[in-house]
Amino acid sequence: MDIHNKITRRRFLKTAMAGATLALASHPSFSQAREEYDLFVISGEPSAATKKALESLGGISRFVEKGNRVILKPNMSFARTPDFGATTHPQVVAAVAEACIQAGAAKVVILDHTLHRPELCLERTGIREACKTIPRTHVATFQERKFFKEIKIPQGKALDRVEVIQEVLESDLLINLPVAKSHSATGISFGIKGLMGLIWDRESFHSRLNINQALVDLATAIKPRLTILDATRALISGGPGGPGEVKKLNLIIAGTDPVAVDSYGVTVAPWYGQNFKGRQVEHLLIAHQRGLGKIDTDQLKIYKGTA
Repeated sequence: MDIHNKITRRRFLKTAMAGATLALASHPSFSQAREEYDLFVISGEPSAATKKALESLGGISRFVEKGNRVILKPNMSFARTPDFGATTHPQVVAAVAEACIQAGAAKVVILDHTLHRPELCLERTGIREACKTIPRTHVATFQERKFFKEIKIPQGKALDRVEVIQEVLESDLLINLPVAKSHSATGISFGIKGLMGLIWDRESFHSRLNINQALVDLATAIKPRLTILDATRALISGGPGGPGEVKKLNLIIAGTDPVAVDSYGVTVAPWYGQNFKGRQVEHLLIAHQRGLGKIDTDQLKIYKGTA
């Protein structure tokens, strides 16, 4: 595949084939009841649905141990208010941060390498305000190269090394909190695509590399223990920054398999006016083929609940 080839919205629409969903492996310490399910899909308002998702998973303490340094990676890359659907809902972020602290985390850092001006992103997304009273919790952006550290990617095909926010590399746990939205280069931007917010040179993914292969390369090196997809609102066109059409879904999709979470997320809304499955999104298909997760939703055991 030509490493300079990028997936456009038009190509995304043209490549509609057949696909489905996936299954995600439960954490070994889950109870047998929790291990019966691959994904947890909860309907409700952002805060309540997030808390219900964590409860359904068996509690955040399945992931967070006392004294842990925890990184939360929402999408707060755009200076947009929550109604634009371009950033993770602040109530989702606050609910997870608060749960981590209650589970005994020594420190929670909520971070992103923003595309828009950092101060405007922190203000307009509402994330800083929502988390300001949570103890030992910090909301930050990392915009200077000195805060990034190069790592090697042994399994990389398009990418053999990348500079990652050092705070992430030194943490005990990474939890990914993406928002469900469309993207002009990759069709959709959920959890795996959102990992780009942890690296220094984002532009190279668009200008120099095959973005879909590079995203999967990155996902082989940076592996969140938990992905909680904010599909309370979906930016179904005009992504990643909007403005575009926003569809209110009132859904939280949580699981330990990032491919499974993203693949199921593809099915909950139309994108650019059409319905798709995970196999039709190139970077998700590549991730599945490289063993990073299951992609066929009809093979998943899914817990569905209401907050």
